Amino acid sequence: MTGHARIAATLDRELQDERGLSLSSYEVLVHLSEAPDRRLRMNELAGKASLSRSGLTRLVDRLQADGLVDRQGCPEDRRGSYAELTSAGERVLEEAWPVHVRGVREHFVGRLSADEITVLGAALRRLADAD
Repeated sequence: MTGHARIAATLDRELQDERGLSLSSYEVLVHLSEAPDRRLRMNELAGKASLSRSGLTRLVDRLQADGLVDRQGCPEDRRGSYAELTSAGERVLEEAWPVHVRGVREHFVGRLSADEITVLGAALRRLADAD
């Protein structure tokens, strides 16, 4: 837990300092960029980003105010809504990803041997695939 918290705080600080974007905002933009039509239902996005629904709502409100995300009603379920990545959000993500990748390499991957990366990758894949 300490290692994860330390690395996440460092990555967050670097993104904030260099791009004015929090790690949580970056993660939401990444999930939207990878989704079909660059949009996800809010409850699905909350699960992917490991945020509470209220926490995600506040974050999406900020991203929407910055023009990075649009929110749209869900025609199939009037209670639901979608978050959709805007063109501006895509540009911000394209500018931020090199900062994030560099940080992951410097503060995480670069501190592990090739064998450790192989073992860790296999373990994380198994955990990600677990029901």
